[in-house]
This record gives sequence, structure tokens and C-alpha cells, in this order.
Amino acid sequence: MRMRKELWFGFGLMAAVVIGVLSLMPWGELQSGHLGLLMLALIVVAIMLGFPTAFTLMGMGVFFGWLAYRAVNPDLAVVQILDLMVQRAYAVMSNDVLIAVPLFVFMGYLVERAALIDRLFRSLHLATYRVPGSLAVATIITCAVFATATGIVGAVVTLMGLLAYPAMLRAGYHVQIGAGAITAGGCLGILIPPSVLLIVYGATAGVSVVQLYAGALFPGLMLAGLYLSYVILLAKLKPNLMPRLPEEEARIELPPFARALAPRRRNALAGLFTATLAGSPVSRKTAVGQLVVALLPALVVAGLLVHAYRMASAPPEAAYAGTFEVGGLVGVPQEQEPAGLIGAPEADDEAAAEAEAPLAAEAPGEAPGEEAATDAAATEAAEREPLPLWFWIVSAIFVALLAVLYSLW
Repeated sequence: MRMRKELWFGFGLMAAVVIGVLSLMPWGELQSGHLGLLMLALIVVAIMLGFPTAFTLMGMGVFFGWLAYRAVNPDLAVVQILDLMVQRAYAVMSNDVLIAVPLFVFMGYLVERAALIDRLFRSLHLATYRVPGSLAVATIITCAVFATATGIVGAVVTLMGLLAYPAMLRAGYHVQIGAGAITAGGCLGILIPPSVLLIVYGATAGVSVVQLYAGALFPGLMLAGLYLSYVILLAKLKPNLMPRLPEEEARIELPPFARALAPRRRNALAGLFTATLAGSPVSRKTAVGQLVVALLPALVVAGLLVHAYRMASAPPEAAYAGTFEVGGLVGVPQEQEPAGLIGAPEADDEAAAEAEAPLAAEAPGEAPGEEAATDAAATEAAEREPLPLWFWIVSAIFVALLAVLYSLW
């Protein structure tokens, strides 16, 4: 039976590694560095033979740890390495940060089994039909969204390779464009939170996972935006690499209520408003439900703008005139502090009571003029700051995008 070329290559590579280790290793004077190189060579050979990576690393770690302990104390080497293995296993099991890893994997499994990614890819493909390179754009966006559900690069690349790559090849996309879009979008899973790699790194290095997420969110989104810009620009300059899809692939069967509303209004939002007010040709309940769905982008933008308005116009914090904070308590400055309040811990209660009595006697009641001044100060503090220019620019951009979106519907 003739052996395949892949097997010949694999066995040849393993033989080269084994022969190189046997011939170059100074067996009479092995040092720590030599043991590390030997362990690395054996790991490569074991993985190429098909052993599971987890058990290979565990077995090599136990064996070479035993060798290191044996060089110091041969009698206690077995006990020490077994104790160390139990301690490390308990330390990993008691780390509550690593609990997130199997939960994220389980979430990604649920998303994959529910066929949500298939529906998302199809929906994004239809939504970006007018964009150059729509299939590649939909692939990158789907990879970015799926990465937030799994956080694992291999799962995203494998699933999108089975889902999006055949569709791009059938559409006439270049092979390198399809493979590049899937691999580049799949690698976003290590940046866009939640990322399993960031969880493992944070638990190992003792760094806050929340801070790692905060630091990786913007670079991940920026990288996804750069991928999309590159694909759109390349499709615009070289349309032969990513041909436009035929129009019949962008047509879907409309539900009955949409077919009833289509002849009345050309714009979907106007048709839903008319059906909501008139109650025909579809039921008012159906029209209201679809209108709420259609207004979701506007509601999201409105919520973001309200939050930005509150942040941009928030008044400065009111200063505490004549007060200072010590140990979480607010008091009067020290030069105004009467004798007996700040002093040695051995001051008795009678001295403290005598010192507090003048303060109570000196506190006059608020006159009407003082009360009016206090109200005026409170009203002035409640007034918001003038809005900066960036708020109006961002608001105008969002409103223009909403206008374009609803005009296309």
C-alpha cells in the first residue's frame, strides 16, 4: 500500500527532530536549558503523532518536573511532583475568573446550534446588498458579532468557513479575498470582549480582566472598521475580485402584511404610520408591533444622544466652602476647630462636650435672606453647562444617518 505524501512529510519531519536531538544533545552534561529543548522537541513529536495537546503538556510537565526534583533529592522526587500537581490543579480549580471560559464556550455552542449565525449572515448579506463586496462585508461583521459570543478564534473561523466561504466562491469571489475575510474577521475574537484569551491571560498574570476588556474593546472595533474599509475600497477599485451579486438573490418573499402595505406606500415607515392610524389594510396590533421594530434604531440613537447630553452639560461639582474631608467625614478646617475636638485620643468625654457646646450656641438660625440666597445658589448649581460643539456635530451625523436609513426602507 502506497503511503500518502502528507504522511511521508510528517514522518520525515519527526525523524529530523528526533535525529537532531539525539545527535546534538550533550547527554553527559545535561543542563536546565538542554532539558527545556528536549521537552519542546518531545512535545512537537507527540502532537504530530496525534496525542491530545492537553494530555501531552500535562504528561511532559509531570515527567520533566520529576527529573528536576530528582536531581536535587531522588528520594522525595515522586512525592514532591505529585504534591505540586495537586496544588496546581486545586489553584486552577479555585480561580473564579476561569469559570467564565466554559460558560463562554457553552454560550457559543448554543448560538451555533440555534442556527443564529446562519440567520445573521443572511440578514447582513441582504442589508449590505448595495455595499461593494457585500458578502465579504457581511462575513466580517458576522465574525465580529460571533466573536463576542464565543471569544475563540478557532470556532469562529471554522463555522464561517463552512457558512460563508462556499457562498463567496459561488458568487465568483477571489479565493484569497474569501479566505482573508474569514481569517481576519475570525481573529477579532481575541480582542473584542468577551475573549477567552484575555480571561486566561488576566488569571495567569494577575491583571484585572475588566481592565483588559476595556483596553481591548476599542482596538477590536477599530480593527473591524479598518477591515471593512479595506474590503469596500478594494471592491470599488477592483470589482472583478468581488463581483456584485445578481438582483434575484436580494429578493425575498415578503410576509402577508408587508405585501398588503406595499402597494399603498413606497416607504416602509410611512406605510406603518398610516396603517397604525387607519387600522387597515392590516390589523392595528400588527402595524404597531412592526412600527416599534422599525423605530428601534431611532430609539437607540435617542438614548445615546440623551446620555451624551447629560454628560456634556453636567454642572461642575459643587465645592464645599470651608470644609475638608478626613477619614471619610466632613468637618470644619483645623484653624476653626475648637480645642478638644482634634487632640490626643485620651481626651475625655466631658472635654468634648464642653468644646461642642460653643459650636451649638454659635450656630444661628437661618434668616429669610440667607434662605433665599441658599435657594438661589442651589438653582445656579442645578443649571447645566452650555453644550460643546462636538455634541451638535455628533447629533447631526446620527440624525443624517437615520434619515438615510429610513429613506432607503
